[in-house]
Order: sequence, then structure tokens, then C-alpha cells
Amino acid sequence: MRWLDRLAHKLARTSVADQLAVAIDAAKRSDYATALAIWEPLARSGSARAQNNIGACFAEGLGVERDANLAFRWLALAAEAGDPVGLRNLASLCFRGDGVEQNYRRAAELYRAAAEQGDGPAQDMLSWMLLEGEVIEPDIAEARRWALAAAKQGIASAMTRLGMLYHNALGVSRDPAEAVRWWRKAALRGDADGQALLGAACHLGAGVPADAVEAYVWLLRAQVGGSVLAGRYMDAARAALTVDEIAKAERHATSPLEEPAP
Repeated sequence: MRWLDRLAHKLARTSVADQLAVAIDAAKRSDYATALAIWEPLARSGSARAQNNIGACFAEGLGVERDANLAFRWLALAAEAGDPVGLRNLASLCFRGDGVEQNYRRAAELYRAAAEQGDGPAQDMLSWMLLEGEVIEPDIAEARRWALAAAKQGIASAMTRLGMLYHNALGVSRDPAEAVRWWRKAALRGDADGQALLGAACHLGAGVPADAVEAYVWLLRAQVGGSVLAGRYMDAARAALTVDEIAKAERHATSPLEEPAP
């Protein structure tokens, strides 16, 4: 294990932030042995982000055997220290009941704590929980607030949700054009449900001029992305096209997405 000694010697002269950056680069290359070798001493010395990263590895079985109990222990340490990603990942365990008793209310509390620190995925998940209202009490105004916060950070699923709020007049006046604006933002970022809803709007001419070819393009993209919503409109959208238009749509559907506007 001489490589570990060489790595430790090299990292001893660098800052914690630099060590974390080296570990993240290794993890991105799927070199979890190196990443974990860096994170472990940092985690044991109190680095909350390193604790989170080790917990995430145990949760997903990355470089180690999957172990929900160890995932919970490491993530609990990170969350207790206030790390927003640790809070969000611990919330996910509580939501799923993975390594800990399932507790939706506790999950919502943890997601909120992470969301208040600006964690976009936590803001998105909290928004979803508040809108669905199945496991915690619904609050449409709060759901919209957190969806907006997540959307500002580029979270595409939050953009799709905002479109649904305008489409269904939930906490806002019904505005089909505004719904389409949000769905287009989400669709360009690759959100399959946003693509399906944009395709449906183009097919129906709701909030946007009807365009049968564009509708089919977005529905095809959504179908490939795994959106079950696309199936509701695929046959009708295809039936509205000529053979040449179908071929054109299929070509466009496989082309790279346009760069979304900031």
C-alpha cells in the first residue's frame, strides 16, 4: 500500500479544501479507493463534507460494500455539523427508510434545513413534498417558493413543477403561456416530464401556437428520457404528421439540445 503513503505525504502539505477537491476529482473518475483514502482521515478529524461523502459511498456502494447503517452513521455526523449536502442525503435515507426507520416528517425537516442553506436539490424535494401533500401537510405557497429557489439554481424538475402550478392554477392565476415558458426551460435542460408537457402543449396549442412537428420532437425526447406522461399523446401526435414530417421529427429528436438561456 505504498501508494497510500505517497498520497498521504503529498496531501499533508495541502489545505482541506484542496484535499477535498483532489478526492472529488478521483471520485469523478470512479477512483473511489483514492477518494476514500483522502476522505477518511478528514472525516475522522471532523470535516463534515468528507463525512457526507463517505456516507454517500456507503449508501450507494461506491468503492465499498453498500451498508445502510454505516451510511446513516456518517451522514448523521455530517448533518449534525450542518453540512447542507449531508442534511439532504440524510433526509433521503429518512424518506426511504434506508438504514433508519422511515420518517417523512423528519425527512422534511432535514430537507428544509438544507434548503435554507441554499441546497438546490433539497429545495426541489421539499417543494415536491409540500405540493403533493401526501406525506406532510400541503402548502402550495411554500411549494412554489422553494420551486422558484431551486429553479434559480438550474434544477430542471423544479421548473417543470412551476409550469404545472401555472397550468393548474395552483396558488397562481392560470397562465398557459407561463406554464409553457417554464416547461421549455425544463425541457432544454433535459427534464423528461418537462419535455412531455411541452410536447403536449405544442400538440394542443395550449399557451403556444400548435406545432405538430415540434410536439412530436419533444414527445420523442420525453419517451427516451423515461417520462410516462409522453405516452398519453404519442399516438395522436404521430397521427397528425405526414411520413416526411415524422422522419424530420425523428431526426431532430436525436440532435443535441440547444444551450438553455441562463
